[in-house]
Amino acid sequence: MDRINQIKQHADYLRLTLIRNQAEQLIHHAQIDKPTYQDYTFTLLEKEVLHRQKTDFDKRIKLANLPRVHNLDMYDYNFSSGINKKQMQELRELLWVEQVYNLILMGPSGTGKTFMAAGLVNDAVQKGYKAYFTSMEDLLNVLRMKEMTAVALSTYNRYLRAHLIAIDDIMLLPIKKHEAVALFNLINHLHEQCSIIITTNKSPKQWAETLDDEVLATALLDRILYHCEVIKLEGNSYRMENRKNIFETTPSET
Repeated sequence: MDRINQIKQHADYLRLTLIRNQAEQLIHHAQIDKPTYQDYTFTLLEKEVLHRQKTDFDKRIKLANLPRVHNLDMYDYNFSSGINKKQMQELRELLWVEQVYNLILMGPSGTGKTFMAAGLVNDAVQKGYKAYFTSMEDLLNVLRMKEMTAVALSTYNRYLRAHLIAIDDIMLLPIKKHEAVALFNLINHLHEQCSIIITTNKSPKQWAETLDDEVLATALLDRILYHCEVIKLEGNSYRMENRKNIFETTPSET
């Protein structure tokens, strides 16, 4: 067995993926550049570290389950009121995540609630946090299926270890009693351990109507509203203002 293959085997054993996959190229460049032993060792390890960091980041971004548009640099303040640029910058610094604060984004459809929530999750992932975005419907499905499928259980366990979770469109539709109990159990477990972003078009007072259980709604809100910032967004629907047609508008034929 030649030495290159031995290097690849050792790299594979040590899980040095980049060195295993690029052994020939790395050695070839060293033969041309002729670095010192110290520089070559440093370059080799640095490339492996950067590769591992990128791989880890790509994995966390994928698991975050972000919607397609989630870059808060593109936030349009002309279509909603309730937050200004200074406040947005403070939110994006994520000190509130370190302090385990929650955030409720409340307002009618199209005022940027989902975009803000997804953007803050994206910022958190960029800074190394374990952060996830989920719709209320997907979350309830995980809670229903976690005892039945490995995928749902794995997702649920990730939520339990998260630094930040965004739940989109909570209480949009009525939910069953056992689903509400499962949701409460999750929120109760995350209480003071994980920051939660809630987007909703209903006020906390309306949650009891959606749950059809005032006691459970009160207990749920008690955990969420403790150390929580409520931001009320108002304005026109961005989607309706910027909707696109399938067919181009053409002058009427005469």
